[in-house]
Amino acid sequence: MNRDKFNCFTQKKKKKKIETSIDHLPKNPDRELESIPTPLNSILDPNETPLNCLHPLHVPLPFRPPAFTFPLDVLFSYSTPKLEKPHQTPPLSTHETPQTKTNTLSLSLSLTPPFPTMPTLRLPFLLLLAAAAAVAAEASYLDYGDALSKCILFFEGQRSGYLPQDQRLAWRGNSGLGDGWTYNADLTGGYYDAGDNVKFGFPMAFTTTLLAWSVVEFGGLMPPPELRNALVAIRWATDYLLKTVSQPNRIFVQVGDPNIDHYCWERPEDMDTARTVFAVDAPNPASDVAGETAAALAASSLAFRSSDPGYSDTLLKNAVKAFEFADSYRGAYSDNSDVRDHACPFYCDFDGYQDELLWGAAWLRRATQDESYLNYIQNNGKTLGADENINEFGWDNKHAGLNILVSKEFLEDNVYSLQSYKSSADSFMCTLIPDSSSSTHIQYTPGGLIYKPGGSNLQHATSIAFLLLVYANYLSTTSQSMNCGSVSIGAATLRQQAKRQADYILGENPQGISYMVGYSAYYPLHIHHRGSSLPSIKDHPQFIACKEGSIYFNSSDPNPNVLVGALVGGPGEDDEYEDSRVDFRKSEPTTYINAPFVGVLAYLNANSNPS
Repeated sequence: MNRDKFNCFTQKKKKKKIETSIDHLPKNPDRELESIPTPLNSILDPNETPLNCLHPLHVPLPFRPPAFTFPLDVLFSYSTPKLEKPHQTPPLSTHETPQTKTNTLSLSLSLTPPFPTMPTLRLPFLLLLAAAAAVAAEASYLDYGDALSKCILFFEGQRSGYLPQDQRLAWRGNSGLGDGWTYNADLTGGYYDAGDNVKFGFPMAFTTTLLAWSVVEFGGLMPPPELRNALVAIRWATDYLLKTVSQPNRIFVQVGDPNIDHYCWERPEDMDTARTVFAVDAPNPASDVAGETAAALAASSLAFRSSDPGYSDTLLKNAVKAFEFADSYRGAYSDNSDVRDHACPFYCDFDGYQDELLWGAAWLRRATQDESYLNYIQNNGKTLGADENINEFGWDNKHAGLNILVSKEFLEDNVYSLQSYKSSADSFMCTLIPDSSSSTHIQYTPGGLIYKPGGSNLQHATSIAFLLLVYANYLSTTSQSMNCGSVSIGAATLRQQAKRQADYILGENPQGISYMVGYSAYYPLHIHHRGSSLPSIKDHPQFIACKEGSIYFNSSDPNPNVLVGALVGGPGEDDEYEDSRVDFRKSEPTTYINAPFVGVLAYLNANSNPS
C-alpha cells in the first residue's frame, strides 16, 4: 500500500488533499469515523496505517477501494436485486421480475503480528465486511434513473430571478431581480451559465436547444415526473429567451459584465456588481446568438407541443422572428465592439456564425415542415459550410449536430437533396469509432473518455454521446447502417460507444469516482461554483461582499451546498482529476455539459444494455 496517496497520514507529502463524501449518509464529508471501536485500532502498530484510512466509506480520491490488505482472505457471497437498489427508477417498459445476481468478494486487511483470532474482531470486523460489500456492489452498479433525476435537478441550482415555492435546492435564493432595468426591460430569469453570476445568451440558448432535443428524442422514455421536471427546466430558459427578442430589431445577448463579476467571489443573492445589459440593434449583426435562439425556441416548441399547445405556438412565432433577425443582419455578435470586450474570451464566436444560420433553419424546418426552410438548408449548405467535418459539437460549433439533425429527413423521408448532410454525418460518426478506417479519429484518454484539449472536456463527451444515440435511433428506425471505409457500423455500435462515455462519467473510470456531484459515494467536493462554495443565504443571512468570499474560494473545506447533479469539467487527457476549486477547467460545472446528458440518461435508463 502506498501511504503517500492517503491524506490521513501524517507524512508531509506533495500530494494534494482531496476529500470524499457519501451520497446517502448525512452530508458532513469531513467527519472522521471515530466510532470504530478501540480494540480493533489497538491491534495496529502505531506507525502503521490507521484503520480510519482503510475504511471503505472514507478513502480520499482518487483511490476507491474495493480491496484492503490483510493476511486473511475472506470469501463470502451476497445478493443484490438487479433493479431494486435504493433510488433506482426502473424502465417504464419493465414487466419482468427483478433478477438476483450473486457476487463473491475477496477482502483482506494488513495487520501487524500478533494476528488476532476471528472472535477478537467480532462486530467491528463484520461491519467492515458489510461496508466493503456495499462499496463493491456500488462499483458494479450504475443507476441511470437516479442520475437522470439529478442531472435535471442541477438546473435549479443555476436559476436566476424569483425562485418558485417548489424550488428543490433550498440553499438558493432570489437573485438578479433588477436585470434589464437600464433598457426598461424585464430580463429576470434564465440561467447562470456556470460557476459565476453572468447570463450569457449564446451558451444559454444552446443549453435550451439541447434540453429540448433531449425531450423531443427521448422524452417518451422518461418517467413522467422527470419528463415534467425536464419541461420545467426548458421553460425556465425559454421564458427568458422570449424576453431577449421582445423588442423590435433588437436582441439582448448578455446580462452581467464577466470582467467585473470574475473579480468577485460572491453569492448570486448578494450580487452588488453592475448588471450591465448588452444588446445588439439592427443593422448590427448577431447571427450566431439569434440563430441559436431561433433553434432553441423552435426545438422547445416541439417539446411543448402536446402538453401546452398555446405556449408551443408562442415559442414558434418568436423562433421565426429570431431567425429573420439572424439571417437579415449577418455576422457574429462578438464583431460588435461594445459586446466584444465583454463576451470575449469567454463566449466569443470563434467558429463563425454560418453554422447557427443553418442550425436555426433546420430546427424551424422540423418544427414547421415549411418548405422555405428546407430550401434554405438545400441552397445554403455549401456556402455556409455544412460540409465542414469538424469532430466537435458544442455551444460554438453546430456542424456535427446540424448534419445529424438534417439526416433524419434524408433517412426517413427520402429527401435525396439532403444526401450531403447524411454523408457528413457518417464521416463525423466514423471519427468516433476507433476500429473504423477513418482517416482521422477523435482522441480518447487511456481510460476511454472522449478528449478534446481546451476548456471543460466533459462538454464534448456528453454532447457527442448524445449525438451517437440520436443518430443510432435514426439508423435503426430505417434499418440502415453506415460505412466507415471497409467497416460497416450499425446502431448498436454507436449506442455502446455512447454508453461507455456515460459509464465513465458516472464512475467506471480509472479514478473510480463520479463526475456528477451528488451521484454515487465518490464525487467532487470542491467544485468551482460561487453559490455552492459560499454559505447559503439561509445559513448565513449576513451580506458577503465581493472580496469577503475569497476565504471560501481558498478554503480546503468541501463546498457547504451540494449542487446535486452538476457535471464538472472532468479529468485531463491522462484521466487524472484533482478535486480543486482553483482548477476551473476541471472543477467548474456548466449548463451545456448537463443538457445533452439528460437525453443520454433518459435513453440508458430505459435501455441499460443497448443493442
